[in-house]
Amino acid sequence: MKTKLATFLLLLALLLVPTSNAYAQSPNGDVFLLGQNYTLESGETLDGSLAVIGGNVTIEEDSIVNGDVVLVGGNLSLDGKINGEVVLVGGNLTVTSKIKGNIVVVGGQVLLTETAVITGDVTTIGGQVEKEPGAEVGGNIVNNAPPIDIPEVPAVPNIPNVPDQPAINVNVNPFWEVANIFGRAIAIALIGMLLTLFLQPQLERVADAMSQQALMAGSFGLLTVVVAPLAVVIMVITLILIPVALIALLVLPLAWLFGMVALGQEIGERFTKAINQTWAPVLTTGLGTFTLVLIVGFVGMIPCFGWLLSFLITLIAIGGVTMTVFGTRTPPGKMATNPQVEIVPPAS
Repeated sequence: MKTKLATFLLLLALLLVPTSNAYAQSPNGDVFLLGQNYTLESGETLDGSLAVIGGNVTIEEDSIVNGDVVLVGGNLSLDGKINGEVVLVGGNLTVTSKIKGNIVVVGGQVLLTETAVITGDVTTIGGQVEKEPGAEVGGNIVNNAPPIDIPEVPAVPNIPNVPDQPAINVNVNPFWEVANIFGRAIAIALIGMLLTLFLQPQLERVADAMSQQALMAGSFGLLTVVVAPLAVVIMVITLILIPVALIALLVLPLAWLFGMVALGQEIGERFTKAINQTWAPVLTTGLGTFTLVLIVGFVGMIPCFGWLLSFLITLIAIGGVTMTVFGTRTPPGKMATNPQVEIVPPAS
């Protein structure tokens, strides 16, 4: 069961790895789609892994996938050959072809037709497997796999009673909170100025993604914030993926920092344009980042709803970095700018 769980996590990690968009007409490399259906037509070959969230996937007859297939929130129909593992969360699976790997389905039903050939195991959690006569499964079929057994913790001796300690009243000085906000704003602004010296094009690309596609950036950020911690916790449980989990713990804060600096650069540029001034990019980024962190910090001091602004900006910042892979790629859905056309006057 631990092997099946490790396989499931490795495939689920594909959802966190930004990949290039591909289409069924010309499959090439890994495919990651959000809210779209995918069809690999008959005779085509996908040399890479396939990950789809919120869509249906159809692998037609005589097509080949040389990689893993991960689907969350949709139905999966496999009529072609799959040379890899198959993971489905929240949907139904129909197999009529050969699968060279294991199948894991969470919260769905599996139908193995008479022509299905599975070389590995077929495991369902919260579902059932229906196997028609003639279907072949090289491994085991596990319906509603039970959770992993956790060894019992040995009894802990009783802790002796500790006499009551006198109550200590701690008064929080608001001036220290203000000083902390200023210090954090200055530190992040200095980091932003340093990043501008080396990564200005990447910061501009992230800033464009957040300003032009704020809703999509927030959606990407929410997906990352929800999925990433869950994946890290499960990877730590498997022990094998602890190094990967440690790296993931560092990537998320770095993405927030990079996104905040990019957003600060955009604010600084708009401020300088408003006052009809032209400053060096380093100064513009420093001023904008300092102002952004300062405002977010002061608004966060407001009781009850002050945290909302910080939360929304965090989602947009992380989402902008995720969409562009730290500014190294153009965000999905952005149209290329039209090249300038030189107008040639008519010949006399």
